[in-house]
Amino acid sequence: MSPAHPESLAWVRAGEKKLDAALDALPETAVHQPSALPDWTRGHVLSHLARNADALINLLTWARTGQRSPMYASPEQRNADIDAGAPRELAEQRTDVRASAERFLLAADELTEQQWLVTVQSAQGREIPAADIPWLRAREVWIHLVDLDAGIGADAWPDDFALALVHDVAGWMSGKLEAGTVLEPAGHPAVRLGPDSAEPAGTVSGTANDLAAWLTGRSDGARLHGSLPTLPRWL
Repeated sequence: MSPAHPESLAWVRAGEKKLDAALDALPETAVHQPSALPDWTRGHVLSHLARNADALINLLTWARTGQRSPMYASPEQRNADIDAGAPRELAEQRTDVRASAERFLLAADELTEQQWLVTVQSAQGREIPAADIPWLRAREVWIHLVDLDAGIGADAWPDDFALALVHDVAGWMSGKLEAGTVLEPAGHPAVRLGPDSAEPAGTVSGTANDLAAWLTGRSDGARLHGSLPTLPRWL
């Protein structure tokens, strides 16, 4: 279950503020240099963040109007739009990222409590309540802020966001693993990784941020303690 939408929207706003500061600190040439993601420049990351905001606005519009409005016309169109926006200069990237972020928050503010309950469909084809949309956006902003490779790591993630991410990703992965593992985020209750029917093979402990970074493929887990299982690729 995703966090409640008011909490997720607070994380979105905090993440966008952090992203704004990172963009202001980037030198002009940095946008064309590699990001932390394979085969993507920082321009690809920024282009993706902007188009993701617009794609999630489509889902918010679906919830508000009742008219089906998918995130993307097709996976191919999604990729083409990212590639088309990637080579732009930093000033244009900044403007696009900020304007699309503002559009998303304005669209979210328009939904009534009843409309947050409307069922829409994620890019992976899952049926979800509209209340999950802000969580999807919060994940994109904070995780890709790390992928931007602009000197901001997973330690910058708010602790409560990182813990929610641990629960989210562990829940998604559990059905794809044969062995069970107990995750022990410091200061928080344990989280099960793997099928409930399997006897836990061991424990992995660390901060919520370090566990979340490892689960999402943003860390090799070197700062964690315990025997790390091999994980499936997340999204």
